[in-house]
Amino acid sequence: MTKHPDDTSNDHMGRRAFLKGAAVLAGAAAGAASGMGGVTAAEPAYEKAKAGRDRLVAKTGAAIVETQYGKVGGYIRNGIFTFKGMPYGASTGGENRFRAPEKPQPWAGVRSSLHYGLIAPQDKGMGRFHDESAFIFQWNDSVAGEDCLRVNVWTPGIRDNGRRPVMVWLHGGGFVAGSGHDLPAFDGENLASRGDVVVVTLNHRLNLLGYLDLSGYGDRYARSGNVGMLDIVAALEWVRDNIAEFGGDPDRVMIFGQSGGGAKVSALMGMPAAKGLFHRAVVQSGSFTNAISQDMSRRLADLLVAELGLNRQTVDELQAMPYDHIRLACDAVMQRENAPFPGYVDVRQFALNLNFAPVADGAVIPAAPFGPTAPGITADVPMMIGTTLNEFINGVMTPGDEGMDEAGLAAKVEAMFPGQGSRIVQAFRAHTPDASPFDLWSRIATSPVRQAAIDQAASKAALGKAPAYLYSFNWQPPVLDGRPRAFHCLDIPFVFANTDRCDTMTGGGPRAEALGNRMADAWIAFARTGNPNHAGIPDWKPYEPVEEPCMIWDDAPRLAFAPDRDELRSIKR
Repeated sequence: MTKHPDDTSNDHMGRRAFLKGAAVLAGAAAGAASGMGGVTAAEPAYEKAKAGRDRLVAKTGAAIVETQYGKVGGYIRNGIFTFKGMPYGASTGGENRFRAPEKPQPWAGVRSSLHYGLIAPQDKGMGRFHDESAFIFQWNDSVAGEDCLRVNVWTPGIRDNGRRPVMVWLHGGGFVAGSGHDLPAFDGENLASRGDVVVVTLNHRLNLLGYLDLSGYGDRYARSGNVGMLDIVAALEWVRDNIAEFGGDPDRVMIFGQSGGGAKVSALMGMPAAKGLFHRAVVQSGSFTNAISQDMSRRLADLLVAELGLNRQTVDELQAMPYDHIRLACDAVMQRENAPFPGYVDVRQFALNLNFAPVADGAVIPAAPFGPTAPGITADVPMMIGTTLNEFINGVMTPGDEGMDEAGLAAKVEAMFPGQGSRIVQAFRAHTPDASPFDLWSRIATSPVRQAAIDQAASKAALGKAPAYLYSFNWQPPVLDGRPRAFHCLDIPFVFANTDRCDTMTGGGPRAEALGNRMADAWIAFARTGNPNHAGIPDWKPYEPVEEPCMIWDDAPRLAFAPDRDELRSIKR
């Protein structure tokens, strides 16, 4: 791999089970030519877009790129070339179900790539039935189908030898739900324009279609427990082989993801097949780093096969069976076998319950990534790792909790940490004496998420090969009387420079935009160099276990040292 001239990444060396934890929670390009001739980069568009010059070019020949499978035709909006729904793999239905992804069939002519493709079949969860949650998130519901291996690209220039950093986003939803476009926050136009970067989002298989481990039923299903992760590897291979035509640098690829997307980033760090396909990694509220054991994954498969009345001789019928039929049987198995969800975040329960997630099969995923040590195969990949202050516990789904009193707080903490409740409340209150009981409960209940992020940063730093940068997103939005707090997912529109686009999450306006600019610039700088520092923030030091440097993202970002050490020590058992 060729090191880019301004790459300073070594400067600092020496929705189901997961979603339940959320309490579900500018103008046209100057000189752009038709056909396949040389094309210059689009005119810088960020300030122009803000000024209201929102021009769109969607006509024959306006934006054409030739991929290895055929030509694609996109459009230009606010000076950014946009291509959506491009296949990076064949349909995963029929005989391809539960198999590693296949290459797509080449096509003749120009494939229209103006709109997002199919999303993976899934149960989208209950948040859409809660008015305030639906208002906040503004989900982009789409048609589902097994021909879902699609990739989307936003870029300031095509066929211009731009060698721009590439930022590949992995969506959340645990390993069971979501898509590369299910939130408005995922739109890559503003980020591509602000940073002169190429932004990529993608869809891949989820839940039982991506992680049902049928390896005990024959070699043809040997990798079935991890085909959802192998889809992402295939997408990263597509990026490696095609992104230069979209103005990107295949030797400067950053993967970043939030929630389940962060967990996917974590898993990719330990996958031999993904080695060399990315060069920086960002985990946002997704440091759930243990893979499922093969014993557990095969047990779930056996129970499901039996629930459907199948056996070793008839298991291939699963490839033709309607997805919804299999899903309902799977729901029945999990409801029968799994312990009830306790009402707070318990990362241990994820390992104890039957779930769909990457499987430590000894091959695709040799061992649990970061379980507990960081994987050596990606020791040279710098990371950013962080959480939001309140994560899954906020006042949206349960507004009555705002009236929690001290007795209610004590009861909840004692139920979560038997015999330790009083001591833990005292430790958290010492840090924030004026916090309401519900504010304290929010932070205590999500402390395992925070601890997981710190543990991941510590294990990465211990390798001594590349830095890990730790952060906490503490900014409080003004919407809905401030009840959402710094909720799980709130950081996404800031990272994507989409705070106005996502004003139902952020409130919009200059206050949110100011922080969004600083955060987006840090993610852009990290994609470009492996170091998130830029002139708009204090010096962000890499994590080390003595001082525990941590960037606090708020109206005035600041570098803190071990900001929650005493609190987190109080919950360790």
